[in-house]
Amino acid sequence: MYNYGEYVSICHSLACLKPKNLSYQNCIEFKLVIDPVQSDMVSREDFFGNTLTYFSIQSPHKTLKVVSESLVEVFRRDFQHSLNNRITYEKTTHLFQNNFELRSELLQYMLPSDFVAWDDDIKAFASSSFDPKQPMYACVEALCRRIFTEFKFDPNHTTVNTPIRTILKEKRGVCQDFSHLAIACFRSMGLAARYVSGYLETMPPPGKPKLQGSDASHAWVSVFIPDFGWYDFDPTNNISPSERHITVAWGRDYADITPLKGIVFSSNIQKLKVEVDVIPINNLPRGKSIL
Repeated sequence: MYNYGEYVSICHSLACLKPKNLSYQNCIEFKLVIDPVQSDMVSREDFFGNTLTYFSIQSPHKTLKVVSESLVEVFRRDFQHSLNNRITYEKTTHLFQNNFELRSELLQYMLPSDFVAWDDDIKAFASSSFDPKQPMYACVEALCRRIFTEFKFDPNHTTVNTPIRTILKEKRGVCQDFSHLAIACFRSMGLAARYVSGYLETMPPPGKPKLQGSDASHAWVSVFIPDFGWYDFDPTNNISPSERHITVAWGRDYADITPLKGIVFSSNIQKLKVEVDVIPINNLPRGKSIL
């Protein structure tokens, strides 16, 4: 919800809030409710296959409330293939350098982007996790584990514009910061990595800890591993995303898949409040959950 200090005469907004349909999840229902009632609303698919919804409000208003409701069927992901994948980091980079078709397909996820850039310090931090002879997935896990163990989750320490080099130096931030840092590390090592946005289960199963970042939109990373494909990992919680993660969108970084962005015509400040609830529906067959 946005609260404005003065009336907004017109706003044009773009929402990226509909969960994706994937091999491991199915968006059964999706509803977007806008208050005040929008004048126009239209949805389209962007370059990355995400659903974007444009809406405009052309009457004066001091608040904007956007409520997204989804019913999503989530399946347990099978990571056994990745565990059996023995392609090394050395062979992976050699493949990227010499397979023109593959490199062309992945190049957008290998170059700097709006929120992802790197310097010598970031590359040095990354390089200690990448042994040329080790399997790629093991190197990816090692880098994400270091971010989890060496950095502190602190929702009050950074903003959306905090540079990655500051995150590395101060070792504090949130899921968006840790994901951007991980992606910068992977790309600095010649790999393809993308930014994934979504949600976490806010009420964990009995005996399971609440995951960091579950009270708002969450972010994690995906790295391309030859002979396997895109491999997701959550550096904020040091886990491989599974039933407790819902994928909404992916892109090069946060700028590609901002949950809500737009233009407002006003002359004063605004305050934003975000709330997320992900509640499982019980009594489903083993290995399946709907959130």
